[in-house]
Amino acid sequence: MDISFVLLTWNSEKYIARCLESLLADIRGQGMSYEIFIVDNGSADNTVSVLKMFQNRYPDCIKPICLDRNTGTTYSRNLALKQASGKYIVVMDSDVELIRKGTISDLIKLLQTNERFGLAAPRLLYPSGSLQKSTDIFPTVFTKIFRYFFLKFIEKRENRIPQKIQPYPVDSAISAVWVIKKEVLKTVGLLDENIFYSPEDVDYCLRLWKAGYKIIYEPRVPVIHHTQEISRGFKLNSATLSHIKGLIYYFRKHGYFLRRPINLK
Repeated sequence: MDISFVLLTWNSEKYIARCLESLLADIRGQGMSYEIFIVDNGSADNTVSVLKMFQNRYPDCIKPICLDRNTGTTYSRNLALKQASGKYIVVMDSDVELIRKGTISDLIKLLQTNERFGLAAPRLLYPSGSLQKSTDIFPTVFTKIFRYFFLKFIEKRENRIPQKIQPYPVDSAISAVWVIKKEVLKTVGLLDENIFYSPEDVDYCLRLWKAGYKIIYEPRVPVIHHTQEISRGFKLNSATLSHIKGLIYYFRKHGYFLRRPINLK
């Protein structure tokens, strides 16, 4: 198997059909074998019905895993990651739309250019076409507080800055679209299930760097992210509280709060 896709849904009926159609349109004709795992986290809307429709249409590649409750982002994704047999693993959010033919194959080709490239991430755009802040340095307590309150300001500022046009390494990339080498998954391991919702992606990126791999950002490959923004910006809700709990765990796990990890590259 060449590629294993791992998608996560939760009340995603508004997005998942568009996501799957764009994925299938992107990968068809590329000469690669693939499987698509979709883990549903106990959706209360019509998401499961949409998944069953796609499974009936594409029984050879669509593999739903339906849970009866919301188990967060780590346990659920790990269920699929444990079954993934592809040489490359593509982790995707259900509200992603691939808009450029060859998106996944181009990210795979990028990984193939350097044995230390372990994870590739595309440029994420809002539906309006503006840049989404999807990569960052490893956080400290202060940078996370600033980002909580001023994310929109940060994004507006970055949209005014000329963007680099060549791939370059970053500390971390949000897991809306990740392309990972299977060998990285074997070396680094699965997502940390002690984190329910976030920042499981930052944790995984730091573990990847510590294992000697690089995360490479590809600005020439755009992807639309119809983000539901359940914890972006400061909103005092269950997602925010879960994120704060996850951050405390992350900082304790990696042994820092105020001075971010350096000299990993």
